[in-house]
Amino acid sequence: MAYLGSAQFGVPTLEALRSHGHTIVCVVTQPDRPAGRGRATAPTPVGAWAAQRLPGVPLLKPDDINAPPHTAAVRALAGPGLADAWVVIAFGQKLSEPLLSGVTAINLHASLLPRWRGAAPIHAAVLAGDARTGNTVITLAQRMDAGLVLASDAVPIAPTATTEDLYGTLSQRGPGLVLGVLGRLGEALAAGRAQDESLVTRARKLWRADAWFDPAGDADSARRRINALSPWPGVSATLAGAELKLLRADALPDPPGRPAHRPGSLVDPAGGLFACGSGLLRILEAQPAGSKPMSWGALINGRAIPEGSALVPIAGPPPEARGASPPGAPSR
Repeated sequence: MAYLGSAQFGVPTLEALRSHGHTIVCVVTQPDRPAGRGRATAPTPVGAWAAQRLPGVPLLKPDDINAPPHTAAVRALAGPGLADAWVVIAFGQKLSEPLLSGVTAINLHASLLPRWRGAAPIHAAVLAGDARTGNTVITLAQRMDAGLVLASDAVPIAPTATTEDLYGTLSQRGPGLVLGVLGRLGEALAAGRAQDESLVTRARKLWRADAWFDPAGDADSARRRINALSPWPGVSATLAGAELKLLRADALPDPPGRPAHRPGSLVDPAGGLFACGSGLLRILEAQPAGSKPMSWGALINGRAIPEGSALVPIAGPPPEARGASPPGAPSR
């Protein structure tokens, strides 16, 4: 077995491969890079785990796995006849045809393909208001996330679930799905089904510029954006002169006869309810600048935040996002 991955998302599966008796002939991950506030060079989560838990197993860190010297090195360890399969999870580099020639390679992707192919599928599912997400095991293909579907596993998305919540859930559910496919690999490959290209949606990479919400819009859109971007890049706002990162939210419909309130104004200090253009936004968790994450109740304990205080986004929507259609429509 060869394992190719970089992110923490795949570490539970790598650990499960080892604990279930699969012989790991090599681990391939991204190079060490600056990380954290001090920008000290650090290995990827997979690299750190493999170095500690798989002593003696070759650990390769190519900056371009498709460059001929790196391709040759990987295939010398795990080419045809040397590894029964390659397991690829959030590796971060496309794998070329010459690298994959003659190899059985499977990939664990954190969405219910063909929905949300791409770099940030969990964020995209929450942002779009999907009722569920999940994991899919596919074969490797030259088009991103376009391989044959070998197995999938769905989980519901609760209204207050964040990307961080789902990342942890799907990461822990991945090992069972991958091990199940490997246990019946020949049968799974023979039964693999093509994805319906008419249902494909794309999950682009996120940037700090995405960390905005619009209190003049509907509360449910604000809820989805706050939860989707928690914890990174995080939606930030000011409230009563203090900066907050908004970490978890819910949305409620307008009560009958609700008086008009300025969008973003605090209408229920005890409950953390803010008026929006339509509906009420409830802030459940936030992180004051220089402090730790806390519940809304802990936030207002000892803080004077009067009714009518304005929750003001630090960043507004970019021009191209104003009036844009909701995410999630099939890409043609």
